[in-house]
Amino acid sequence: MGSTGMTSTADSAAAGERRNASDAAGVIVLAACAVWSLITAAAHDGRPEGVLLAVLAVAAGYASGRIFGALLPVAAPCAGALAGLGLAIATPGPQITSQLGHTGATAALLTLSTGAACCAAWAARPPALRLTLRLLAAGVAVTAAVLGATTGFVTCAGVLLCSVAAARMRRRALGLAGLALTAALVTGTTWAIAEDALPDGLTASLEGQLTQHRVLLWHDALRLSSQDPTLGVGPGRYGELSPTVAQSLLPDGKPHSAPLQQAAEQGLIGVALLAAAFCWVLYALWRTPRPTPIALTAGAALTALAAIASIGNALSFTTVTAGAGLLAGLATARPLADEGPENVMDTVERPRGNHVEP
Repeated sequence: MGSTGMTSTADSAAAGERRNASDAAGVIVLAACAVWSLITAAAHDGRPEGVLLAVLAVAAGYASGRIFGALLPVAAPCAGALAGLGLAIATPGPQITSQLGHTGATAALLTLSTGAACCAAWAARPPALRLTLRLLAAGVAVTAAVLGATTGFVTCAGVLLCSVAAARMRRRALGLAGLALTAALVTGTTWAIAEDALPDGLTASLEGQLTQHRVLLWHDALRLSSQDPTLGVGPGRYGELSPTVAQSLLPDGKPHSAPLQQAAEQGLIGVALLAAAFCWVLYALWRTPRPTPIALTAGAALTALAAIASIGNALSFTTVTAGAGLLAGLATARPLADEGPENVMDTVERPRGNHVEP
């Protein structure tokens, strides 16, 4: 019994060190995002309030998720899923169907809701409750189809499939690496379209799906980023300097692509900080002591959000950024009650030994 107790103590200490490392990384990345927005705003008379609000929303959501995830590992993500679903349904109808309205926010909320419901299902022990929560996740995807949010339906279905496949993943590092690669491919494709670097036929096909207006907004973002690749033109100034926005009937002053907006308003360093924030979330999910299916499900939902943000305006909504932080916090929280030996962090990644009970 003594060796078992010592092993358990050592595992707890190692888990604490992992959590401390990921928390420290998060503090550094979020603080850097806030400070850099202030620097670029001071350099070009920009307005950093939007960036600061987004950073605050992520931090507040993450802290709340850690707290509620520890106290209520099943009820908290279930409540989060229902709240996200309600907010998505409450979005005004005409803006859901417009090409550049709240479509990105609606799809993002539905995707995060699906991820939260799947995480709650993996955390639940009674089979009936687990089935009910999975049906809730499927219901969110159906709701996306009913609302006409095609992107949301695709991403919700993708999160559901990834959650089911996560049960067979023994090493979460491979799954998270695949998610990071997926996000990089979507972002790279968006950048290539803005640069007109793709073959003409493929570009025409993608423009038909994205709309020419959106692609013109991306062209403007790259032109603005070339004026000052290091600092950009300043936070909140894209709408003032974009010719496409000036000619739009109902402009919202956004390029509808988070990485391209960062490039235009905060330079390449801003893009790097945005990528660092995403990588931090994946790192925290890799280090979390929660079950691998929960980590991978949350990672899939947040990767889908990153894809939506690459081609839309999702991160401009506080509810979305707060929801992303909440899901990450729920998936990295350490429940006060033991989740059982079958649910600990990747057993195949831990050193094994033959301990003989005295």
